[in-house]
Amino acid sequence: MESERIWTAALVVIGDEILSGRTQDKNVAQIAQWLNVQGIRLVEVRVVPDRQEAIVEAVNILRARNDYLFTTGGIGPTHDDITVDAIATALGVGVVHHPKAVAVLERYYGSRGGITDARLRMARVPEGASLIENRMSGAPGIHIGNIFIMAGVPNITAGMLDSLTGTLEGGRPVVSRQIGCWVAESEIAELLSHAERTHAGVAIGSYPFFREGRTGANFVVRSSDPAAVDACITDLTAALEAAGHTVFPDGI
Repeated sequence: MESERIWTAALVVIGDEILSGRTQDKNVAQIAQWLNVQGIRLVEVRVVPDRQEAIVEAVNILRARNDYLFTTGGIGPTHDDITVDAIATALGVGVVHHPKAVAVLERYYGSRGGITDARLRMARVPEGASLIENRMSGAPGIHIGNIFIMAGVPNITAGMLDSLTGTLEGGRPVVSRQIGCWVAESEIAELLSHAERTHAGVAIGSYPFFREGRTGANFVVRSSDPAAVDACITDLTAALEAAGHTVFPDGI
């Protein structure tokens, strides 16, 4: 039987402020959740500094082995916003001012002090790119090939994702259910492995914790087939109960 096509994406988070800990990234979760709804799996995330060679290396590796590559950060108006230049270098193209982006920025800043050279930097794109609409702050995102270049500010990123909704080809969304037990995961490791082996297309994640002086774990079952998830949950619950463990249907 032919296996189902799985569409994949990677994310490059760009910024010294992320690596220093001054800023906590919130985009990984929201991009992963958005991609899942589009039927695309986020399979790898890299965080890189504001250095051109690091961005070029990450972009070229990840765009080659995934259907889509997203980047966040480094497309603002200041000297350290070098993402556009780095991606243009990675693709071997020049950097140009996109006429539509210039018009959008002139309109947006018309009542906000006018356009400046710094603000015009946000209209620069790798040659051949198109724009991703930004309803929040005017400055657009950028699309070129299988690369989507987005803002680092989470609410602006969210708006750009909203503009892209329904435009990317993907497969079936991944669905998930979880159950939980007060048990050390090492005690039921083989039971979990057996459940995953006997349910094709299903992945089981085990997430241990220590609460109330006790060790427990939640088990998350994922698949693009809802019926497969339900069947695995049913069998895994029965196996855990047969081993003498109380199962909490929605996790602990």
